[in-house]
Amino acid sequence: MTPLVALKAAREVDQPVFISLLDEDGVRSDSDGPLGGVPFAVKDNIDIAGVPTTAGCPARDTPATETAFAVRRLQDQGAVPIGKTNLDQFATGLVGTRSPYGACHSVFSPAHVSGGSSSGSAVAVALGVVSFALGTDTAGSGRVPAAFNGLVGVKPTRGLVSTLGVLPACPSLDCVTAFTRTVAEARPVLDALIGYDAADPWSRPVPALLPPGVAQRMRVIAVPDAPLDLDPEHEAAWQAALAHAERVAHVVRVDVTPFLAAARLLYEAAFVAERLAAFGHLLDGPGVDPTVAGIVRGADRYSGADAFAGLHELARLRRLAEGAFSGADALLLPVTPGHPTLAEVAADPVGVNTRLGRFTNMANLLDLCAVAVPTGTRPDGLPFGVQLLAPAFADGPLLDLAARWTGETVAPPASRTLLAVAGAHLSGQPANGDLVRLGGVLHSRARTGPGYRMYTVDGPFPRPGLLRGDGPSSGVELEVWDLPEAAIGALLPTIAEPLHLGPLTLDDGSTVLGFVADSWCADPARDITGHGGWRAYLASR
Repeated sequence: MTPLVALKAAREVDQPVFISLLDEDGVRSDSDGPLGGVPFAVKDNIDIAGVPTTAGCPARDTPATETAFAVRRLQDQGAVPIGKTNLDQFATGLVGTRSPYGACHSVFSPAHVSGGSSSGSAVAVALGVVSFALGTDTAGSGRVPAAFNGLVGVKPTRGLVSTLGVLPACPSLDCVTAFTRTVAEARPVLDALIGYDAADPWSRPVPALLPPGVAQRMRVIAVPDAPLDLDPEHEAAWQAALAHAERVAHVVRVDVTPFLAAARLLYEAAFVAERLAAFGHLLDGPGVDPTVAGIVRGADRYSGADAFAGLHELARLRRLAEGAFSGADALLLPVTPGHPTLAEVAADPVGVNTRLGRFTNMANLLDLCAVAVPTGTRPDGLPFGVQLLAPAFADGPLLDLAARWTGETVAPPASRTLLAVAGAHLSGQPANGDLVRLGGVLHSRARTGPGYRMYTVDGPFPRPGLLRGDGPSSGVELEVWDLPEAAIGALLPTIAEPLHLGPLTLDDGSTVLGFVADSWCADPARDITGHGGWRAYLASR
């Protein structure tokens, strides 16, 4: 699709998807970069020089003087913006109806909302008008419209994509996001967008190595350990998604209460005052949506003490939420509890919107990256989307996991020497520092193949030993670490009997080097296999 063809298609859309379109002379590109000639749309809270950034408020009609950093990054790779898209005014909403320019609807149903606030961007991609579109995501605006329109929505780690040239909603939480039809299409877009911007105080550079505890290959997905109170049609699709998760990865169940509690803080505590500070001065002009104004002005009731109380509560919840990732690579959640109609939003604009953010509001507060992926349809035919969430800077491995979720091809990661560990060398355990000092990085979380048993063994500190025998078919929890070849020789003198390095079979059938015990360690009195892994055994004590 050429930019001129996309521009023609945009003019013919029968929804209020675009607020403004560029002139034909402005949608040409001579670049032969990775995104050469690819047309895209830009949410109208992101600047393009010469075009007003309305943020959904018609009174903001002064053309921007500079193009946003994120848009320039894409243009440098050859991509061509064709227009600015509709949104919930001032990026405050998850419904896509809070706009004087009109309400968008899902491409699957004229009666159901498109999701917001990046409503026009998502619909433009879903209709095939553009190859991809930029949105923003402070509370879920890059994921909710993706789920309601059968798209992939990528919300990077906060700060990886500069927000310079984005009209702020909550500057400390705002993220520029991308909508695409596939994960493969998202990769070059994300690669182009990510870049440190010294002029943006919230920008963060990509770390040279993945953070501790983040695996190169994600193989363990955490899912909620309790029902989620979903609408019946959503519940049916969610159960199918859980079954799919079992086919994609090993599944563990975790308590998601801290995540849901953190989500409530965004609008039910003093954090909403950041919106008042960011754009409260714009609420006195004409054309302001009354629902948006009411939400933001409601922040007046909070004090400075309330703000600090909220920060302290968030710190407490963040520490609890971290536990979900101690034995898992990513957390799976629905994007929303349901898919409301336009009529339902009109009848209860605040209540319906609040419920939509139940599973998305916390991502930036907890410093998580996220990818929304389509996961079939509900029984009524509407699309259903889930989101995969992971700790900050896990964007690359999370995108690989999202590709496996959707059945797309993922290139195998380059590896050096792989070493399986099951006890004291696990992340967070006493000997894990030895692996890190030797240049090791976590490759993946895994389990042994069937038949292995785990025993406690003597030594300088508590540790287990693995032996193959008549163990369970579900295997035993372990981690696989990627080490420089020279590190194995350096590690050998630190291994005390009765443990040694030997071949160990993983649950995917591959064989790697691993810590195994001498055969005489098979003492039934010291058998801890039933716990499923060393961490669970320690917790039981």
